[in-house]
Amino acid sequence: MKNRASIILAAGKGTRMQSDMPKVLHKVGAEPMVHHVVEAAKKAGITKNIVVVGHMATKVKDELCDDVICALQEEQKGTGHAVLITESLIPDEDTTVVVLCGDAPLITPRTIKKLVEYHETIGADATVLTAVLDNPFAYGRIIRDEHGYLERIVEEKDATDDEKKIQEINTGTYCFTSGKLFEALHHVGNKNSQGEYYLTDVLGIMHDNGGTIRVKAAADPTEVLGVNTLEQLAAVEKIFQARKEK
Repeated sequence: MKNRASIILAAGKGTRMQSDMPKVLHKVGAEPMVHHVVEAAKKAGITKNIVVVGHMATKVKDELCDDVICALQEEQKGTGHAVLITESLIPDEDTTVVVLCGDAPLITPRTIKKLVEYHETIGADATVLTAVLDNPFAYGRIIRDEHGYLERIVEEKDATDDEKKIQEINTGTYCFTSGKLFEALHHVGNKNSQGEYYLTDVLGIMHDNGGTIRVKAAADPTEVLGVNTLEQLAAVEKIFQARKEK
């Protein structure tokens, strides 16, 4: 079995939450959101779990268990930069790396495990977990090539009007082969509307270099819902409680 690691992105401030508290510490089911993501990774069989912290890093670290590795992103320069700072923590070039969002607490161990198994079975360089949403607003869109494979992901703010009509979205959850991931990350630029280094850009780089990139759709789109506002937090809490009642 390959070595497996997770990188959980938890460095953001979450300005739309109307709170000084780091976004990932807002609670769902009486536990901080990031706890749910870490536990899902552990239950999926991943023993090396790295949490990228940034805004109020000490406070976030204090909420995490001792068996989690914390990596400090001193400046929030985007998701690509956040993943790149973990490079020294994953020295094996053939490690399967799962990237997860610390503000998406509904992800299940089953979905993570299936994504990892699919990625490893087909020998992909990168596998993107996608979902089809009736209202894809604010999510990055999946752009496929003429063969139906993923070509690139375009962020909402950088998308054309036609691209915004695409309903298949990037969930922010990925599997990568570590060597290919970090090699591509060193070539990511920040010429975009946010001036940030997007993790999604590694997919276009891999595609252009002939890499194997695959897509796996989430069986339940609610699993990938992210939280950016108090309204979204309430919606996720409602789904979480409904799950417990089943």
